Amino acid sequence: MMDASLYRLQGSNRHLDVQPEVQAALAAGGPVVALETTLVAHGMPYPANLTTARRLEAIVRAEGAVPATIGLLGGRIKIGLTDAELERFARGGVPKVSRRDLAHTVASGGDGATTVASTMACAAMAGIRVMATGGIGGVHRGGERSLDVSADLQELARTPVAVVCAGAKSILDLPRTLEVLETLGVPVLGFRCDELPAFYCRRSGLPVNARLESEEEVARLLAVKWELGLEGGVVLGVPVPEEHALDPAEVEACIADGLARAEAGRISGKAATPFLLACLRELTSGRSLAANIALVEQNCGVGARVAVALARIS
Repeated sequence: MMDASLYRLQGSNRHLDVQPEVQAALAAGGPVVALETTLVAHGMPYPANLTTARRLEAIVRAEGAVPATIGLLGGRIKIGLTDAELERFARGGVPKVSRRDLAHTVASGGDGATTVASTMACAAMAGIRVMATGGIGGVHRGGERSLDVSADLQELARTPVAVVCAGAKSILDLPRTLEVLETLGVPVLGFRCDELPAFYCRRSGLPVNARLESEEEVARLLAVKWELGLEGGVVLGVPVPEEHALDPAEVEACIADGLARAEAGRISGKAATPFLLACLRELTSGRSLAANIALVEQNCGVGARVAVALARIS
């Protein structure tokens, strides 16, 4: 039997504000799904971001799990948000906070929208083992020169949280991202697919480590991994729904345009991903946003069912 307390970071609980609904579910060993706030604060325009955030929580509940949207407000790590707090993130002005920024933001009493990496870290503090998101970060294009590699990859290697996603974001160097995950020992699984999904596109041409057909299979693998004492998380890739998938050639052309704009504007670091996503929304006349919403909604449904199955095992 797995004990969620094993996965808490010692000494961190006094900095957490766990919403009563989430706290009750965790205390009962029930299914909980962590959701990030960078998607809300930086991934989509207002008010589509707020509508989507509310919808994601509703999808998790409809599948029998409890949503725990995570963010920092006033130096407190919020594990689960009220609707007013969710709107605070959606209206903008909240900076992105990754793992490296957590201590400073808490110590200084600041606000922060959590990335995949910091959401995983905070989820583990609370004993949550499943997270759903759009896509993970990875090695940026040209990363072999710039060394621009997302903290998400290292977090996946160290933190026992399964991340349900549509693969890595299309704007990244996907082959190098997969190589780094392999080096770090992170299992990359395909949910009813043989290739790593490429966010807006269903296929990348890059094979996953294993194909799993059901949420129960995923839960069994997670249980065995952590019972064996193997550190870190898992990437579960779920292809974007076919009716919302974009053409790979179109996406590549749009990314090339966006990268040229970013270089001309000297946009890099934390600002690069939101900038490129905004370029794609413009260049695809909003179809990339529709795909983004569709894929993250689907991931939340899968993530909730995985959490339910994992709770049964536990």
